Amino acid sequence: MARTQAPDYDERREAIVTAAAALFARDGFGGASVADIAKRCKSSKSLLYHYYRSKEDILYDVMISHVRELEAAAREAIASAAAPQRKFRELAHRFMALYVGAADRHKVLLNELKHLPKARRSEIVGVQRGLIEIVRRVLIELEPSLKQKNGRAVAATMLFFGMINWTHTWFDPKGPVSAGALAEMAVDLTLGGLGKAGE
Repeated sequence: MARTQAPDYDERREAIVTAAAALFARDGFGGASVADIAKRCKSSKSLLYHYYRSKEDILYDVMISHVRELEAAAREAIASAAAPQRKFRELAHRFMALYVGAADRHKVLLNELKHLPKARRSEIVGVQRGLIEIVRRVLIELEPSLKQKNGRAVAATMLFFGMINWTHTWFDPKGPVSAGALAEMAVDLTLGGLGKAGE
């Protein structure tokens, strides 16, 4: 007889992923064991294996949950009929809100991708490329001359991501600058140089 799924199955998986993200962010994928994850969850290794077959499966969920959430936020931000600048600001705010709320997952995504098998790496990289394309298109809406200069459009896109992707290394949500203010600064800096990027 098959084992029935607990009513709180999804919540328990999420708790495991959250605990693992914190450990992987602090100690690296190689430095955190399944036993460490179980201990942080106040659980047993055998119970963890009921939810995940391997540590690599947990790592995959840490990463894919984060990039899919970013993808959903980006698509929602650009789905409106708002002006391009408004969409860009909304997108930046949504990204920063997720970065602050998922700093551990973001750090793991940036540092531990190499530990996944090729097919899963490709899936995650595909979502990341989709995010880059969304931002690239918004920047072209803002500066149409970039349409004929794809190299510069991509460079401007990557510079924008460069400003916000590494905030987990220094940004303090309780500090004098809020995540929202930081998003505005990133947008303003990007917009300030966008005209020159199109020259």
